[in-house]
Amino acid sequence: MNTDLVNSRSIRAIIAVAALATATTSLDAQAAPTVGSIAPDFSLPAATKDGILPQNVSLAGLRGRTVVIAFFPKARTPGCTHQMEAYRDQFATLFNEGKDVTVLAVSTDDPETLREWAAEQKFPVTFVSDERGVLAKPYDVKYPAINMYRRVLFVVAPDGKVTHVMRPFKELSADAYTELATAVKKAGAK
Repeated sequence: MNTDLVNSRSIRAIIAVAALATATTSLDAQAAPTVGSIAPDFSLPAATKDGILPQNVSLAGLRGRTVVIAFFPKARTPGCTHQMEAYRDQFATLFNEGKDVTVLAVSTDDPETLREWAAEQKFPVTFVSDERGVLAKPYDVKYPAINMYRRVLFVVAPDGKVTHVMRPFKELSADAYTELATAVKKAGAK
């Protein structure tokens, strides 16, 4: 058998498989929003310290406000509790006392767990429940192999454009909260 012919067929087969793998990856992969891009819309169940909201929260429904989308791994865990306590304790400084700013804290926890945690700790943010992980791809926030989100934060201006991304959000660093406050103020000034 002609080895050049076999090698040629093998090379073509490898190229075809690589092209197919690249095409499949391109279809599956979706780039996370970057500064200047429109934040992907969603509509999901939500809860606050006052209860589970009767209607889903949608990003499109918050146009005209600055929105902070803060993905976090799991309710009641040490890092997440520290982060939400900082949001609560610095709410006026970080989020202009909620005037024209909405904070959406997003995890894969169920709405009742989020409601209980918010009520117990008197957290002034809206917790969004994404149990099925629908925001994992559009925001590129999911840990591989587990249904839990990484700690990533997006600041979205009133026009729906992302103005700041913190990947990861370092919940134990005071500098992260200073950076967040500056980003929120800047987004609202546009």
